[in-house]
Amino acid sequence: MNNTVEYYEYYKADMITKLLPFQQQCLRETSSGYGAKLRTTQMLKIGNRLHRVYCAYYGNSGSCYIILDGRKLYIHDYAIDE
Repeated sequence: MNNTVEYYEYYKADMITKLLPFQQQCLRETSSGYGAKLRTTQMLKIGNRLHRVYCAYYGNSGSCYIILDGRKLYIHDYAIDE
């Protein structure tokens, strides 16, 4: 098992907001609001493709990441404006 944490560096201009239907209705993805792969309102443009930003959220803290080529790449969520 590889315990290395990988980060993806990006420019803020590459981040867009795209709401999912349940987010447009101000609903949560899970009843508790917690989970390992919660979809955020943010998408990151890499090349010609948009990648959904996910968040592993438990307690009062979350870690945001994208999945690129089957790898989980964490992003610095301080640059995400929500």
